[in-house]
Amino acid sequence: MNEQAWREELAAALRERLEVIGDREARERDAAAHLERLQAASEKIDALWAVSPGRAHAGLAHFFERRSYDKALAWLEEK
Repeated sequence: MNEQAWREELAAALRERLEVIGDREARERDAAAHLERLQAASEKIDALWAVSPGRAHAGLAHFFERRSYDKALAWLEEK
């Protein structure tokens, strides 16, 4: 996977996680299913990060070390 594709996939995974977090109706309707969706989204992010840590800019790495995913997404969308 080239760097641009990796960045796009990572940004999409981060957006997906934010969407799950913001889905209050789903959380209220079925908290267990909502948590499973959140865990799956987070695992996808972790998997993408694991395959390309060497490609990461120091600022992006900083956001991932602290799990500041909203800041990581903003950084990716700026580039």
